[in-house]
Amino acid sequence: MLVAGRYRLDGPVGRGGMGEVWRATDELLGRTVAVKLLAAEADEAAVRRFRREAEIAARLSHPHVVALYDAGAHEGRLFLVMEFVDGGSLAGELAAHGVLSPERVAHLAAQIAEGLSAAHRQGVIHRDIKPANLLLSSDGTVKIADFGVARTAHETAVALTATGQLLGTSTYLAPERAVGRPAGPASDVYSLGCVLYELLTGRPPFGGDTAAAVVHQHVEAVPVRPGQLRPGLPGSVEDYLLRLLAKNPGHRPTAERVADWFTAWQDSRPPVPSPAPPDTPAPTARLTASPLPRTPRGRRPARRRTAVLLGLGAVALFASSVLIGTTLTNEARGPSERTTPSPPPSPTLSPSPPATTSATAPSTPEETETAPTAPPPPLPSATPTAHDTTAVATPTTQPTITAATTPSPPSTPTKKKPGKHKPQR
Repeated sequence: MLVAGRYRLDGPVGRGGMGEVWRATDELLGRTVAVKLLAAEADEAAVRRFRREAEIAARLSHPHVVALYDAGAHEGRLFLVMEFVDGGSLAGELAAHGVLSPERVAHLAAQIAEGLSAAHRQGVIHRDIKPANLLLSSDGTVKIADFGVARTAHETAVALTATGQLLGTSTYLAPERAVGRPAGPASDVYSLGCVLYELLTGRPPFGGDTAAAVVHQHVEAVPVRPGQLRPGLPGSVEDYLLRLLAKNPGHRPTAERVADWFTAWQDSRPPVPSPAPPDTPAPTARLTASPLPRTPRGRRPARRRTAVLLGLGAVALFASSVLIGTTLTNEARGPSERTTPSPPPSPTLSPSPPATTSATAPSTPEETETAPTAPPPPLPSATPTAHDTTAVATPTTQPTITAATTPSPPSTPTKKKPGKHKPQR
């Protein structure tokens, strides 16, 4: 079916008491739109409301209000061409998930309140805020739809029809409207509070077997705190939500303030300040991290250990040099002197290089095993190794020296000096 020679109906989206909504294609502009057709059997009151909806929607232009593109009549039926919102409604979101997280509810609440604030600034009161009239786009944007029962602030018509029936949905109806008073901007805020209550707890604030029972509770009953139905809700969100459900319209915040509050609440999450990121340290942290000319305190023990080891090595080297010189001097005195070992003192050994016992002094330093003429400065004691305790006996022709360590056991031949004898062929 081609409406007004331009809009091709592709498939139905929804149906209500006043008509039906179709997904359609604007063949002139090549875009997807929504076409709302008034029911063929609609009465005069329905026709007036339909025309009123078109006039009010044309006054509003806001990212969180469904935009109106065109309006007219086709084959005796009125139609509206509107922005197509491709993500379903909050009613479908509730049916699919039951409840939403406080963060998501706050995100939705700020958007809906912004749309209501824009409408209120234009003097428009929606009067039928409910999940089915809050549409979701695929990118998560909320848009207010269906201004079929909306009115302007200067109109004096009351909320009742000629037959005494309330216009709106009893589950989300403000108390002042339930008692026959005109709706105002605060009435939309109350209805928004009912929607948010349901999104957080999975049920509206008031329920009953009949619409009249629900309306009576809106007027007289106090809603159960949301935290009792869903423990763990942030207390600040719970308290502010109950302000939207105040019985007195003057005690409710404006839609603009509601939008500001939920936006600020989102920006303040988490409630405690987060620590500074590691890539932006404080000035003192940068000073600590910058290179300093002094050696870090943690490396001083290693330097002291190195100095001690070098000192021990120097002492051992000095003692070895003295012993070598003494041995060479004694060799020059003649073969009549014999080795007279002194009483054995307690061995004092150096961990590096290894301590040696009394022995002959070979001609090469690599094979030298000597004893110091005097005890060296006290050194850290060490347990002698197998190499340290193996002694070499001295021949009877060896000059006499004074040993500072344990005497060598007898019967072990002295190592030959290299170069003194030729190997047998």
